[in-house]
Amino acid sequence: MDKVISCFGKRPDAATRLLCFPWAGGGSIHYARWGNLVNSAIEVYSVRLSGREGRAKEPFATSMQQIVKEVADTLLPALQEKSFALFGHSFGAMACYAVAEYLKKVHNLEPVHIFLSGASAPYSETRLQAPNRSQMSDEEFLHWMKTVGGTPAEILDNPEVLKLFVPVLRADLKVIEHFSFMF
Repeated sequence: MDKVISCFGKRPDAATRLLCFPWAGGGSIHYARWGNLVNSAIEVYSVRLSGREGRAKEPFATSMQQIVKEVADTLLPALQEKSFALFGHSFGAMACYAVAEYLKKVHNLEPVHIFLSGASAPYSETRLQAPNRSQMSDEEFLHWMKTVGGTPAEILDNPEVLKLFVPVLRADLKVIEHFSFMF
């Protein structure tokens, strides 16, 4: 489980688990402090996607179904033993929702709550009409990143860091661009 899921503060007596999904280009480390911020009744898990962090040598996920299946198969025993909630931001909101749908349809499991932020609904016109940003030239892609905001200037102004960050972000965007909510 440690390959796919990070738990930065194990709480075996917690009543509920909160499973967090990272935004496009993000990683599980961004949720490391959450375990210290919530009360002891909640154990915080974070998804570690392929192609980043300790899984940097693995290829990026190429489909949402691949992400969903890996997360669900890895977590199924843990999700069956106590209540759980899901949180996802941006790309993570889409992955979070897809995992929730899959768990309900395939395993008849539902979270006690699902928290989604920073994403339009999967069927919204905004999402459906969005251009495929993963296919932009490097120059267009960097301009878009600066325009949309959310990426620190320290990353955008550092060519060495961009070489590491942009492929991860492009891979996540490609997953979203080719995803529809049908299992």
